[in-house]
Amino acid sequence: MHYQIAFVGGGNMAQAMLSGLLQVGVPPHDVLVIDPDVQQLQRVQEAHGVRVAQTPERNLDGVDLIVWAVKPQVLRSAAEKALPADLDVLHLSVAAGVRLSELTTWLRSGRVVRAMPNTPAFVRAGVTALQAASDVDESERHLLERLLGGIGRTFWVNTDAEMDGVTAVSGSGPAYVFHFLESLQSASEELGFSPQMAHDLALWVVGGAVQQAAASPESFAELRRRVTSKGGTTEAALDVLHARNCKSALAEAVKAAANRARELGDQVARE
Repeated sequence: MHYQIAFVGGGNMAQAMLSGLLQVGVPPHDVLVIDPDVQQLQRVQEAHGVRVAQTPERNLDGVDLIVWAVKPQVLRSAAEKALPADLDVLHLSVAAGVRLSELTTWLRSGRVVRAMPNTPAFVRAGVTALQAASDVDESERHLLERLLGGIGRTFWVNTDAEMDGVTAVSGSGPAYVFHFLESLQSASEELGFSPQMAHDLALWVVGGAVQQAAASPESFAELRRRVTSKGGTTEAALDVLHARNCKSALAEAVKAAANRARELGDQVARE
């Protein structure tokens, strides 16, 4: 039995998810992308071979899953225009900041899942948090895990507060890593390396450390201690980081992101 999927919105994240669906074996003809931008639809169709349409009218018949991949501020009006009164489907929203309570109201359904993917989804290395409304059953949870497995790893949370934390850690997290890479590259350039070599060194070092950590049963703290000899170069470097309270700064940064996620959720709810 084929599972018919419709994307409302054909932007970058929708296309990353679409690539993942095709990767796990969803046939292109079982996927419909709806977007008013004709050129965008043409790019999507050429890249993925899926069906496309400019409007949802008469195009949602027989759909089993609708993926809402539109901007948060237009989701409510898009749902009002797109959804027939008697349509009973599973909904997946990737609209940042729109809470489950708003989604179930706007989509007139309890079969709603809120998702927070992150940008490594574009290279199928993403992390996607999922939060399910009351009417989503276990089989639908497993289905979404399988479908989203094409863009990386998935995990479930239960509350809006947890989703705000997810936004701060995994949603914004790639930017923290890119910031570190950028800083390491700059430091390497100051030591005399060319920009290209400094760039490559930063990637190799961070990539290798991540692979080592993933392969090791030891904690991050223990792995750090193993690299740090008493009175050595690593200790000299870490002493500077400790003196600058880098660990505390990162903790404050993540808390700021979580607070902002909560504020944005409140703002969307008021609009």
